[in-house]
Amino acid sequence: MTTLAVEMLASRLLGNVFGTSNLVWASIIGLILIYLTAGYFIGGRWADRSPNFSTFFKILIWAAISIAIVPVISRPILRLAADAFDELQLGVLFGSFVAVLILLIIPITLLGTASPFAIRLAIQDTQAAGRVSGKIYAISTLGSFVGTFIAVLLLIPTIGTYESFVIFGGILILAGILGLGITCGWRKTLPYLVALLFILILAFWGITGSTKTSKGQVYETESAYNYIQVLEEGGYYYLRLNEGQGIHSIYHPTQLWYGGPWEQVLAAPFFNPAPYDPNKVTSMAIVGLAAGTTARQATAVYGNIRIDGIEIDPVIVDVGRKYFGMNMPNLNVIIQDGRWGLAHSNRKYQIISVDAYRPPYIPFHLTTIEFFELVREHLTDDGVLVMNIGRAPNDRRLINALGSTIKTVFPSIYVVDIPDTFNSILYATAQPTRKENIHENFDILSKDNSINPLLIAAVQTAALYLQPAPEPAQVFTDDLAPVEWITNNMVLNFIFSGNTEDLQ
Repeated sequence: MTTLAVEMLASRLLGNVFGTSNLVWASIIGLILIYLTAGYFIGGRWADRSPNFSTFFKILIWAAISIAIVPVISRPILRLAADAFDELQLGVLFGSFVAVLILLIIPITLLGTASPFAIRLAIQDTQAAGRVSGKIYAISTLGSFVGTFIAVLLLIPTIGTYESFVIFGGILILAGILGLGITCGWRKTLPYLVALLFILILAFWGITGSTKTSKGQVYETESAYNYIQVLEEGGYYYLRLNEGQGIHSIYHPTQLWYGGPWEQVLAAPFFNPAPYDPNKVTSMAIVGLAAGTTARQATAVYGNIRIDGIEIDPVIVDVGRKYFGMNMPNLNVIIQDGRWGLAHSNRKYQIISVDAYRPPYIPFHLTTIEFFELVREHLTDDGVLVMNIGRAPNDRRLINALGSTIKTVFPSIYVVDIPDTFNSILYATAQPTRKENIHENFDILSKDNSINPLLIAAVQTAALYLQPAPEPAQVFTDDLAPVEWITNNMVLNFIFSGNTEDLQ
């Protein structure tokens, strides 16, 4: 239970700063397996040399102590890494990542000794070796199941990653002390009660304070899905998730233009033939609602249209309502995975916005032919898909791949690069259209004084920064969608090119 819980907690400990890409996951899982492998070898030899219950339970107690102190030691390292991430100090980032993984060597290796030690102690009759080892592995696997789900679904959203380390350390040390007392006498447990007291002190006083200390931070919390951070600067509120490379939502009580991807969703219908009447827009779906920036802008421009906002993380929705003015009566919030939520909608929309990024990563199941066929089924005849895509300077492979995939489902696609950002917006129209439409609609809208200036600005940006059609590339399917291979390669090439100063 504790081993799998620590693995899940380690992913959150690092994910809060370094992100949750498959590279981070592979590093954590791979090194933990190496540590466990070492523990199995050591535990087998140790158990043969000292086949005593006292040795076994003392190992568990020391493993518990080392687990409980991981968050205490790692917190200053991770705070340093979080600051380095904001400044893109790659040397500090790499060193911090390695340092935290090294912290896990002792607890995970000690935990790895448990299985061979338990088998050695439990086997009294060699004729029953298979039955005994099978029973121990079955119990162990059941414990892994319990540890995984208690950590992810209960403890992390309730008390956070740091306290969860202490809780599991406390459970393990309690089991060790009880086992030692029952098998070897309670006098031998007395020195280890001090360790239990140490863990209790850690639980209540040892790791208080915020996970990050970013400038302007007004709120932070953890959910089952994300580390969530709200920053305030100059009256603007910013939503950041996990490592913080990317602003997921912005709010200002009196300003609606933010120069980002959110307002460009408003321009989507105007890729249809001119003149296109803004009053025709009556429905929208947002896959990746976040804290509701796009929904708030769409309500200001199009009035009280029906907006279905699909967001997988309910805690983000609560943050949106508290800090980002996400209280529009026309917004219907759906707490669900984006693809599942759209598939189970019985409505059709004129705009479907897909913005479910963990910059620069996209969930693969939102990049395939099958997903875009689902989107097409939920669009009206004049409907438009809008997708926010990250890119690196001079690297448009992700745009090309998504454009090629979408082109198999939609008759016309367009790409707009948002100035001064690493974001591109891909528009796909349900009916055949031509690029001149956006220019013609802008000319008409700009001469109408009744049109909201926010809409005019969004359409103007789309017209001015329209790019050539994406080049042909690999088409993604549910069976084969190597989107993270592209994004990982894109990010690594960008980092090693030495152009990271462009982000600051």
